[in-house]
Amino acid sequence: MTHRFECRVYYEDTDLAGIVYYANYLKYIERARTEMVRGLGVDQVMLRRRLGLVFAVRKITADYLHTASFDDLLSVETEITALSGARVTLSQRVFRAETLVFSSRVLLVCLKESGKPAPIPADIRQKLKEILR
Repeated sequence: MTHRFECRVYYEDTDLAGIVYYANYLKYIERARTEMVRGLGVDQVMLRRRLGLVFAVRKITADYLHTASFDDLLSVETEITALSGARVTLSQRVFRAETLVFSSRVLLVCLKESGKPAPIPADIRQKLKEILR
């Protein structure tokens, strides 16, 4: 299943050339992941408070294909492509209309507050599994 999240490019997102500053794509895809998990009914704040667990980016690959500019409406598509005991792999793409402007692969890991890997709780793993591509 593909999750979609829309965001507008604001002036503050752009660089001196008037295009989206490269690091802001990482913010856009982070927001999209957060909204996807929220949409599944996972409260990440409570996950941390009750179980001492967080999700963190372990690895990311990014491909900048085209530019986006001030006031563009972007659509971030997120798909879970792999799921294991403590890891989630996602494909995330940012579109401006029909044009793919950014593509990434993200590896998330579930961590204890100590920073050590931890299994994804079974109920959350099941929710993620249901939308696995």
